Amino acid sequence: MRVEKLIIYSVHLPFSFEFSHSLRKRLSGPNVVVEVVAEGGSIRGYGEGAPRTYVTEESQASVCRSVSGFAQARHFPWDLDDVSQVWGFIDSLPGEKIQNSAICALEISLLDALGRYEDRYILDYFSKDFYTPTVYYGAPLPLAGRDNILAGCKAIREMGIRKIKLKLGKDFSQNQEILDSACHTFGADYDLKVDVNGVWNGDMALRHLPLFRKYRVRVAEQPFPTDDSEFAEAAGLIKASGVALMADESACTFADVKKLDREGFYDMVNVRLSKCGGLRRSLKIVDYLRENRVAFQIGCHLGESGLLSAAGRILSLLCRDAVYHDGCYDAWLLKENITCEDVSFGWGGKAGPLRGPGLGVDTNPRNLESLSDRGATVTISRP
Repeated sequence: MRVEKLIIYSVHLPFSFEFSHSLRKRLSGPNVVVEVVAEGGSIRGYGEGAPRTYVTEESQASVCRSVSGFAQARHFPWDLDDVSQVWGFIDSLPGEKIQNSAICALEISLLDALGRYEDRYILDYFSKDFYTPTVYYGAPLPLAGRDNILAGCKAIREMGIRKIKLKLGKDFSQNQEILDSACHTFGADYDLKVDVNGVWNGDMALRHLPLFRKYRVRVAEQPFPTDDSEFAEAAGLIKASGVALMADESACTFADVKKLDREGFYDMVNVRLSKCGGLRRSLKIVDYLRENRVAFQIGCHLGESGLLSAAGRILSLLCRDAVYHDGCYDAWLLKENITCEDVSFGWGGKAGPLRGPGLGVDTNPRNLESLSDRGATVTISRP
């Protein structure tokens, strides 16, 4: 397959409602889409990254620069004949987190193009040792007031979903209200995670322990900042109470995960494609976690389009041993999307493989154009 050019788009995907957490209030998802144009334009592959400065320190502009730099590398696969060339190229790139969203977008676009060229679903390029034909997604709720939480919980319950994630912040009273609202709606019939996005210190975490017990919280995701090394006592007490600690922003790279495993403060890791650098790198992390008997979930960034949802679906299907699956929220969160197909999960959070080559979804060129910042679009031609 002859790759002729890359086109990089900075897109903003509008939300149907404000989705806030302790670090951001969001009305849209600022993402980057990479388009691979090959074989005279008859083959077009698409990939997406979701740069978040508070996660990998990336922005839309930095992702564009990174992808442009990758395309100038001597070993970039402009002539792509086998998936091993994609793996070799990805493995040659730097391992720091500051380019992970860029690597994710580029890797997926190359795989999508190659899959279309070979008429193969991307999932077929991976080992199926841990494959499952069906996954069940959970549902998140934002940092919000009681009425919104009650309405959200009711909608989730009516969808037959019992695995929920609540965003919590620094306001203890608000957090208590959020937890109480969920309990009021679901009774005892829920599997509850809370996601703090790293804004608590040890004292704040310990203050929440009675709430964790009362409302049967199973997992606390990233309660502490990534640069905080003084939470050992609090972490120990939380774990002793039966609540698992899950690392998210602290676990962006393979080196991060190995370090966390050695330290032993966290029981679980949240693996997200854009955060971890795409499918190849995410599965390398998952393999390490399996070997070392560390639990994990397959997560997502809120505001992903159908492209990352489709890629995340593939990762989830390859990980039947994941404790949780988060993602495929397209119809529930996005006002507009850039894929023709709706990649949302079904009743009960159920989802299976997509049909078709590549990612299994088609991109709507008109929507991609209308949701892009035209002044920021970058085209890189074959050298």
